[in-house]
Amino acid sequence: MHEPPAEHVYHRLVQPDPAAEQEFGGSGRVAAGGVRLIVANALQNVGDQVVNAKTVLPWLFSVLGAPAAMVALLVPLRESGSMLPQAALAPRVAARPRRTRVWMLGAAVQGVSTLGMAAAAVLLVGAPAGAAVLVALTCFALGRALCSIAAKDVQGRSVPKGQRGQVTGTATAISGVAAIAVGLGLHALGPSLSAGTLAAFLVGAALAWCVGIVVYAGIPEEPAADAQEHAPWWRDTVDLLRGDRAFRSFVLARTLLLVSALAPPFIVTLAVDAGGSVLAGLGSFVIAQGVASAVGGRVFGRLADRSSRLVMVLGSLVASLAVLVVVLVVALAPDGSVVLPVTLVGAYLVISLVHVGVRVARKTYVVDVAEGDQRTRYVAVSNTAMGLVLLVTGAVSAGLALFGQLPALVFLAVLGLLGAAVSWRLPEVSKG
Repeated sequence: MHEPPAEHVYHRLVQPDPAAEQEFGGSGRVAAGGVRLIVANALQNVGDQVVNAKTVLPWLFSVLGAPAAMVALLVPLRESGSMLPQAALAPRVAARPRRTRVWMLGAAVQGVSTLGMAAAAVLLVGAPAGAAVLVALTCFALGRALCSIAAKDVQGRSVPKGQRGQVTGTATAISGVAAIAVGLGLHALGPSLSAGTLAAFLVGAALAWCVGIVVYAGIPEEPAADAQEHAPWWRDTVDLLRGDRAFRSFVLARTLLLVSALAPPFIVTLAVDAGGSVLAGLGSFVIAQGVASAVGGRVFGRLADRSSRLVMVLGSLVASLAVLVVVLVVALAPDGSVVLPVTLVGAYLVISLVHVGVRVARKTYVVDVAEGDQRTRYVAVSNTAMGLVLLVTGAVSAGLALFGQLPALVFLAVLGLLGAAVSWRLPEVSKG
């Protein structure tokens, strides 16, 4: 007997588990939701590759002539802006019986905000253009906060434990292939990219979110039971961090895993200073990120379903060691040595690859460790805490960078080694 098309596709991408799928309404229902989750998340990830605060948007600011001070605000607004509001938003999200609609609203906000960035790129220049993009990016981050809270809950309701990491990893891999195509397109256009060209890519990213909304709307979702009353969000946040030891350990571990997220910009800067032509073009950055996602997504997705905790340990450890290798080579290699650019490019790819693993693993861990509205609280509070920590860690590393990139990299490597140790002590929650 042949499987229906959706089940056939899903079970080619994700290892089947009939017993677990039966608890979620049967194989057909899980496959229908799982395929749509993969496609919608892949479309969102494709959009993210274009609205990238580390590559595309800084390049756009350079083309538009925006002040350097505005460039420094891109990553904090994009990352912390999507994390800090989540604890405050969580009670409102928990009050909604259908979380798919929350995700769709967040995706719509991201799409409209991206169109705003494209309009600013075409119509404005200099500081006004930079200010308009930053305002649009702030709105974008708020939309992303809604998607982040809702997505984990929808996945937890739609896909059984043991398949969630594979769903996330497959979406990441698909978006990586798309990112490679985008990077090749940028590379083919040459180093002199106009604001109009980058605006066209932003419009394409906005369309990805629009299609994602249509796909997400079809995910089968049982309405949640009546929401329970919770204390005010700030009190609930403090009580959760104070009273839940396992959750507190996860937040601490996640805090210390920032090495793979914050080290790449310093490595890129070292490569540019060394005259590394391989990383000189925008297309090359996007291609490298795409390769990491395409290669790492499915591999780390399967590993995360076996033990998301161990994937976090491995990712943090490898990233820290790669950073320390960079520090040693930069400190010891003679000027003009071919070893330096090769090491920098290799380290960038390795860290980008293991960062995919860390992201997939921590998402899988937080979905597996809790159920129902408790999962919503875990996601929101951990992300809000991460937003605060990201601002502090970014400020410390930026301060150390005043003395050169190497002190900042050593600081991040030490954090990563501590993160591996703390992650090792987390309770195992994966199916194995």
